[in-house]
Amino acid sequence: MDFDKLIAIDMHTHAEVSCWNPFDNYGEEYDRAADKYFHNSRRPTIEETIAYYRERNIGLVMFTVDAETQMGRRRIPNEEIAEAAQKNSDMMMAFASIDPHKGKMGAREAERLIKENGVRGFKFHPTVQGYHPYDKMAWPIYEVINAYKLPAIFHTGHSGIGSGMRCGGGLRLEYSNPMHLDDVAIDFPDMQIVMAHPSFPWQDEALSVATHKPNVWIDLSGWSPKYFPKQLVQYANTLLKDRILFGSDYPLITPDRWMKDFENAGFKPEVMPGILKGNAMRLLGIGQTPA
Repeated sequence: MDFDKLIAIDMHTHAEVSCWNPFDNYGEEYDRAADKYFHNSRRPTIEETIAYYRERNIGLVMFTVDAETQMGRRRIPNEEIAEAAQKNSDMMMAFASIDPHKGKMGAREAERLIKENGVRGFKFHPTVQGYHPYDKMAWPIYEVINAYKLPAIFHTGHSGIGSGMRCGGGLRLEYSNPMHLDDVAIDFPDMQIVMAHPSFPWQDEALSVATHKPNVWIDLSGWSPKYFPKQLVQYANTLLKDRILFGSDYPLITPDRWMKDFENAGFKPEVMPGILKGNAMRLLGIGQTPA
């Protein structure tokens, strides 16, 4: 990434449409429920997303969510996202997602994606992947991430996916309690753990884990900043100011909306540059070693 030219780095954007695989409409009811929950039905291609961010001079980290075991839905290829990142390396990085149920095969894939495709981190979503983050079945994949000292983003808190569906679409919110990451942070100290989103209804648990474990970060994606819990803003202004990250959850939340609301959400002017870009630079290993 050409960090000097970027005004911010969005640590949390989703690949929504594959141009490599044919359209898979299996489980499309989850998309429609999410559209209703977020009041947004945009599903841009990877190229359209990159063009959107390039126009705004914002860097981005992009990933898919591999939940093939739990959801039965074909994932967008990690390699497709990695190729796009290589072609747009001045402003984009690729994270991969591997279903934890894939165990050792998943670990082999993780190592290949790092070595051959330039993947710089990983994304997990315990609720849609159907597992507790501390489940030992995920250990082989974590071991690879830890060995390469890369970051891993974990969805935490309420899930817009499944919201409003009968039985919540069968998805269990409890999997995404941030306290489940405490064991992971202990056993994998060289894996930088990013807890995604304000972790409603477990915001205090998330702040506790991040304050206690220096390899745990928080990204602010998925919510407009004007709705952030007051304690999250308080910790972002003080104890956790060096480990709070800008993330939008694009396309469900746009950086335009997020950054506009961020200006008036109670963040101190002196911490805002770190949240928007500086902290992400350290996390991604540009210029400094992650905290």
